[in-house]
Amino acid sequence: MINRLLNWLDASTCNVMAVETIKKELDKAGFTELRQTDKWEIRKGGKYYVTKNGTAIFAFILGAEPVAEQGFRIISAHSDSPCFKIKPNAEIYGDGGLVTLNVEKYGGGILYTWFDRPLSMSGRVVLRSIDPLKPTIVPVDIEKPFATIPHLAIHFNRAVNEGNALSVQKDMKPVVGRFSKEEIEDFKAKGGIVRVLVAEHLGIDPLDILEYELNLYPVEKSAVLGVHNEFFQSARIDDLSMAYAALEALLEVNDDKATRVMAIFDNEETGSGTKQGAASPVLRDMLERITRLVTPDYEQQDFFRALANSFMISADDAHGWHPNYSEKYDPTNHAILGGGPAIKINANCKYMTDADGSAVFQALCEKAGVPCQYFVNHSDVLGGSTLGNILTGQMDIRGVDMGNPIWAMHSAREMASVKDHEYAVKVFAEFYK
Repeated sequence: MINRLLNWLDASTCNVMAVETIKKELDKAGFTELRQTDKWEIRKGGKYYVTKNGTAIFAFILGAEPVAEQGFRIISAHSDSPCFKIKPNAEIYGDGGLVTLNVEKYGGGILYTWFDRPLSMSGRVVLRSIDPLKPTIVPVDIEKPFATIPHLAIHFNRAVNEGNALSVQKDMKPVVGRFSKEEIEDFKAKGGIVRVLVAEHLGIDPLDILEYELNLYPVEKSAVLGVHNEFFQSARIDDLSMAYAALEALLEVNDDKATRVMAIFDNEETGSGTKQGAASPVLRDMLERITRLVTPDYEQQDFFRALANSFMISADDAHGWHPNYSEKYDPTNHAILGGGPAIKINANCKYMTDADGSAVFQALCEKAGVPCQYFVNHSDVLGGSTLGNILTGQMDIRGVDMGNPIWAMHSAREMASVKDHEYAVKVFAEFYK
């Protein structure tokens, strides 16, 4: 199981590629793709998925029981992780033919963890088409390391280990290579090095690329470590590990009564305020559409009843207790790596968890034979919110915020427990039954 996760993390190098890899798994499992622009024909027992903007994906299996009576069983997660996005006109031409890229920080990453790593890029390009309103969108991952962000030598900053304030605009520009004047002029004529590299990988003319959305990512492969192989390290564990646990559970369970939903949103790291984010009506609209199509003599109250009978597990990784920084954690409610999924609780409602939602998740864990923990912030430390709480602004639904505990959250390389991933899949499968 852990090897499947690691391979999937390595392939899911950005939000676009995460959705592409999920689509492949769903296609292999017999799911049918639906498009928002089409007229849907769905049947009980059918397996379907919908993508939004190429960076969010929603899969569902229609149960035999009426959704107004049974409700939806939803597991939500997100496809995005902190990274660096490549700006338009990104090339900065410097002395001696050295070329760097102009990048922008996406989300709240730990910047210094990105230094001195081999980097590649992935995302999507938008190509010319006959209809200007419907350009051709192509996912891309060039896969090979082509850049790095070299750190300044300690000799020029003797106080670097005493705290090092970083400027994204100045300090985090990746170096892509050294080129002759002739090569640089050729790159400029073709729209820049970024377009040329992508075009070469795809076998197209760089001048056919109208636009791109490309992210840098570290190329190091995921790895299992620890004396007992109890941990694993990878980029993008938050939150792709939770997304993959939801996918594995969805594909594993054969229950035909409940309607099961996996909702993988985008842009959680930047507030979810996009058409593919949790603050949008995309999931609510989809659930209402499903309810209308499968409910004979549909009435509007059928959808409201379906929501009232539904439950959602909002799955977003939690902060694991760090042995070097015990003072940062709540003294009685901190989650240990390997101790099982953590229920997230906040008195000021930063999470959707309440006593009802927490009790439901604890009961599911008990039934699945999975240990369960709490994560509550230290009382003097402000915590962030997650997509569960944001979704309740769109839908009146019961639920719980939870996540597996991890270390180095938002680092270029995070760390988690092998056992916790297995636990998450087990309790998600129990929920879907």
